Amino acid sequence: MAWMVNKQVPVGKWKRFHLWLGALLCWLCFMIVTPKITLSHKPHQFADMRNFLGVPNTLNVITNFPFLLVGVVGFVLSLQGCFFNISLKGEVWGWALFYGGIVGLAFGSAHYHLKPDDSRVMWDTLPMMIAYSSLFSSFMAERVGQRAGLSCLFGLLLIVLLSTAYARTFNDLRLCMMFQLIPCIAIPAMTFLYPPKYTHSRYWLWAAGVCLLAKFEDALDKKIYNANRYLISGHSLEHLCSAAIPVLLAIMLIHRTISFQRLENGVKIFHFWCCSQQLAWKSVQEDHEMIECSRNKVHITNNALFHQLDRVLRHELHFSTQ
Repeated sequence: MAWMVNKQVPVGKWKRFHLWLGALLCWLCFMIVTPKITLSHKPHQFADMRNFLGVPNTLNVITNFPFLLVGVVGFVLSLQGCFFNISLKGEVWGWALFYGGIVGLAFGSAHYHLKPDDSRVMWDTLPMMIAYSSLFSSFMAERVGQRAGLSCLFGLLLIVLLSTAYARTFNDLRLCMMFQLIPCIAIPAMTFLYPPKYTHSRYWLWAAGVCLLAKFEDALDKKIYNANRYLISGHSLEHLCSAAIPVLLAIMLIHRTISFQRLENGVKIFHFWCCSQQLAWKSVQEDHEMIECSRNKVHITNNALFHQLDRVLRHELHFSTQ
């Protein structure tokens, strides 16, 4: 059995072309089908408007504190590099900016809820857009490659600035609202298109599920408030539920490991690199498994081991060519 190295790169480029083409078509359909969403598309009136200790909309304001706590801890750990298992520099940029955006969301959302109006709504929306953009870039760096992740990061940040200017100039929030589709739709869909580099990748789907739950709580703000006899509103619960997303991702970063460091059947892979279609392996042979290496092929005698190494090779060669 053999796996040809020089056939992987065109397939990856073709898949990426279809991926970005599909994203562009989805964006065009969204802009054509959906009506204009103005800054005052709904009154800035929430179910729970109670004031405690002189703080307007108290619960909607103080429920942003978990964002501040989780964001500061995550930002420090992302830069420190001791607790979070991050192997690429491009991922460091993405995760640090993600948790930095969470910190900005804590201040921006609290500022907005103290006096909800059109002039303050962008302070609530802009940090969220930055956080979602950097989160998606971290995902792309992990699944597709470091170069793709960094390109996605700078590209999305540029789109964030353009979307903000578009919203303020044309009084239309549709471009800003599209960023809320990143954790709910884009990331879950991408998990099935590209194999994971790390373990514990199920946390991505759990975070997407929590994000969807938070959106439902926000949509049912008044009904939830009435159902629990005016204890806490759906919007305040949405804040608490959304704060669980960076917590889940932090747990993932702490516990995950690179999934191809140790394979079944006792074969340990210590180092791998690819340059000009030349593949090099350093391995330890155990349990009498045979691996023969040449410039363009890897021959494996065990069928089960072949299929596992085939998956790893395709994933890693795709990384090395980014």
